[in-house]
Amino acid sequence: MYTIIYMKADYEPWWKFEGWEAYIQTKDTFDTKELFERALQQKLAHFRSSYDNEATKEEQYWAFWSGDESFYCEACDDDAQVYHGIIACKIEEK
Repeated sequence: MYTIIYMKADYEPWWKFEGWEAYIQTKDTFDTKELFERALQQKLAHFRSSYDNEATKEEQYWAFWSGDESFYCEACDDDAQVYHGIIACKIEEK
């Protein structure tokens, strides 16, 4: 099985800090690699057309953001960027 996770947080998805699951917006699961690949490409195309910036890591994580989507972080006493993260993974069957 294959999964595509969309998360929205103030850090890129590859960091997966403790409690990162609380930032998951959607989680889609696919039975075949073909359906998974098609859905992933559609999701990436959507985010690429919606956000100015993109970074990727390990061909499994994507982060999208725009400079106008930030907020003031009291804990860090500075502005924090909002990232839209995509995580693509294969779930091993047991």
